[in-house]
Amino acid sequence: MSQPLPPEHSEDAAVSSAPDIDFSFPTWDYETTAVQSGIPRGLGETIGFPIHAAAAFQFETLAQAQQEFQDNAGLSYARIQNPTVRALEGRVTALEGGTATVALASGQAATLTAIMSVCRAGDHVVATSSLFGGSTGMLNNILPLMGIKTTLVPNNPQRIRAAMKKNTRLVWAEMISNPSGDVADISALAEVAHARGALLAIDNTCGGTGYLCQPLRHGADIVAQSLTKWAGGHGSVMGGSVTVGGRHQLEGNPIYSDGAEQSLLAQRGQGALAWRQRWFGAHQLGMTLAPHSAFLIAQGLETLGLRLQRECNTAQALAEWLSQHPKVGKVSYAGLPDHPSHPLVQTYLPRGAGAVLTFEVDDPARFLSRLRVLRIAPNLGDVRTLVVHPWTTTHGRIPEDARHAAGVTPGTIRMSVGVEALRDLQEDIEQAL
Repeated sequence: MSQPLPPEHSEDAAVSSAPDIDFSFPTWDYETTAVQSGIPRGLGETIGFPIHAAAAFQFETLAQAQQEFQDNAGLSYARIQNPTVRALEGRVTALEGGTATVALASGQAATLTAIMSVCRAGDHVVATSSLFGGSTGMLNNILPLMGIKTTLVPNNPQRIRAAMKKNTRLVWAEMISNPSGDVADISALAEVAHARGALLAIDNTCGGTGYLCQPLRHGADIVAQSLTKWAGGHGSVMGGSVTVGGRHQLEGNPIYSDGAEQSLLAQRGQGALAWRQRWFGAHQLGMTLAPHSAFLIAQGLETLGLRLQRECNTAQALAEWLSQHPKVGKVSYAGLPDHPSHPLVQTYLPRGAGAVLTFEVDDPARFLSRLRVLRIAPNLGDVRTLVVHPWTTTHGRIPEDARHAAGVTPGTIRMSVGVEALRDLQEDIEQAL
């Protein structure tokens, strides 16, 4: 019989993170995994994900219910797990090259869950300063209320090493920063974090759910992302996920090691990190992804490779064209040779430097008001090309110095490239300029 959980983890229902379907397909390429994983074969089986619209699941006997609430090997309550959501989680796990995933209601929910899975009051986070505004806001405004402090530094392994403290539990960076386009040197960051007993978490939203990069393969311990973006792909659904690998070290983290033989690590081994993420994000806070949302995201993943490759190719062409345009200021895109992160593209992003770029114009309001093809909207990863003015929108609520650190100026336009024809996008930008 297993030891009882310590008070912090004692629950009326244990939480399991392991899906009941084998999603490991080591011989399959990304595109095959995206359309085949999680769908059983056999007479009468569906060829897509069914939607399980259920809040709870039945037991036949008291013994079954008792066992499920101890082990949670099956299904009990949909806030914790649902068959459609579990199938999506398995697909994301396979595409990211991980061992377990918890899917949640949004990218912000995923970020909070990833951080709180390894941090508690008194702990410290080191994060890169070129982050999505919502992440910066959470680090600066929300986590301090929980007793967790953050140091924001430039996206540089040496600067991150210098900012580490004895109580640093997590290093946080974006695979491709939004909106500056900085690329994380994952292997170097992992070495810095692990040398001090911390974990490395990578926001892989702009990495396209493993299509452009699988951070876990390069030493990251946790991958968080917004599934609203390229995974959904059509601006029709919100979601987020946290995926873990299998090589993280938890012995130095008191959340997992306190209590010796009764500690969470002693009871759940390498599965402890994934367990706590589901326990925190879904079981305790109820940031649950709806089954219909999981269905839409699973469908979006099936064409992600096709969409994102086209978008990367178009983004590269637009960045090269804009960098030579007389009415455009600085263009930031890691696919350009003059971008500081360009040397890292070949190492981590062989398929392309992503579908987001920024450029500066003299009069953003006039430029945006004249667009006829590009649309003004605060989203990424849509099939439609979307532009936004970060200075007044996505980064408008953070201090000016933080905006500049994130690569945002009053003239910056952020563009998330869609699947439209390159010529039509160029003509629209030209007439708007």
